[in-house]
Amino acid sequence: MNAGIFIGPAESHEGGILTPPIAPAHLGSMKARDRSPQAGKSSLTEGMKSHRESRGLVKHTGGCHCGAVRFEVWAPHDLHVFHCNCSVCTKKQNNHFIVPASRFKLLQGDSHLTTYTFNTHVAKHLFCKTCGVQSFYKPRSNPDGYGVCPHCLDEGTVRKITMENFNGKEWEVSMDQHETIRNMSIV
Repeated sequence: MNAGIFIGPAESHEGGILTPPIAPAHLGSMKARDRSPQAGKSSLTEGMKSHRESRGLVKHTGGCHCGAVRFEVWAPHDLHVFHCNCSVCTKKQNNHFIVPASRFKLLQGDSHLTTYTFNTHVAKHLFCKTCGVQSFYKPRSNPDGYGVCPHCLDEGTVRKITMENFNGKEWEVSMDQHETIRNMSIV
């Protein structure tokens, strides 16, 4: 890794436009894809779950403060979290880990989400209209995936968090030099 990308070393820890909500069609795989008209889970869903578990992924659940927005995400027990110093991440204290869209599912609350964009308008900063919490968003670095805020996950599934500082003040240079971030949203 190129040291010029980071504000500081990785640490290990245990344990301007406001727009209407994105139309559900634009949320990609946030909507349930594998719903079965039958009671119980389909063999396809079970097969996907077994495949994810065999790859070391666990199902984390989480949401906003008021509970209007709820989601599930398949990610490792040990999370690689980015701490970005760009203008919006600094104001929001936005720490996040990145997952492919196929590993994220919005369970409820799409009507409670509103979106903030600025600058290039690629990133979609989604937050709850009721409590104001951003529990996930569509990052500029990975518009085909999701940035999920680990502090919005329910307790009990995260074993360890490794924090990596990312120099978002020099976003283009940092992205060009970073070796792995673009691939984090690819299955």
